[in-house]
Amino acid sequence: MVSGQLIYVVGPSGSGKDTLLDYARQRLDGAGRIAFAHRYITRPADAGGENHIALTGGEFEMRHRTGLFAMSWHSHGTAYGVGIEIDCWLAKGISVVVNGSRAYLPQAHKSHPDLRLIWIAAGEDTIRTRLMARGRENAEQIQERLERDIRFSVGFVEGAVVLSNDGLVAEAGEQLVAAILREIDSPPGSG
Repeated sequence: MVSGQLIYVVGPSGSGKDTLLDYARQRLDGAGRIAFAHRYITRPADAGGENHIALTGGEFEMRHRTGLFAMSWHSHGTAYGVGIEIDCWLAKGISVVVNGSRAYLPQAHKSHPDLRLIWIAAGEDTIRTRLMARGRENAEQIQERLERDIRFSVGFVEGAVVLSNDGLVAEAGEQLVAAILREIDSPPGSG
C-alpha cells in the first residue's frame, strides 16, 4: 500500500490559517483519502479559533509522557499536540493535513522527512488588524508577534508553497485547496 502524504500548513497568528484550513476541509469533504488532523491544545474549547480538543496541562503532559503525540510544542504559554493517529492514517494511504507550527518545523521534518510545507502569509497591516479584532493580546503582545513573524519568515519559506491571504477568504481558500491536491498528487521525495 502507498503511504499518504503529510501536508504541514504553517503561518503566523493573524495570517488566517485557521479560516483557510476550515475552508479547505469543507471543500475537500468526501474528495478522497484526505484527513484534517485536529490538534490537542491547552486552551478552552470555546476560546475561538480552530476546532480542537481542549486538554488541561496535566492531561497534555500525561499524553506527551506516554508517547500519544506524533508532534507537540509550546507557544505563547499554550501547549499544542498532534496525535499519533496521523501516523496510522498515513500508513493506510490517507494524506493528512496538519495545522503546524513554524518553530516545530525542524522536528516535524525529522519525524516526517517527506512532509510538504504550505506557508500562509499575509501583510503586516492585515495581521495586525486581525490580531486586534481577535482580542486575545494587547498592543505590545501583538507587536512582539509581528517581530517574531519576521524572524521566522527568513529562510523557512524555502521549498514551501507560499499562499498570500490578504484578500477574500474564497480566493486564498481555493488556492489552498489546489495546493493540497497538487502536493498530494506529486511523487514522494519531490517536495
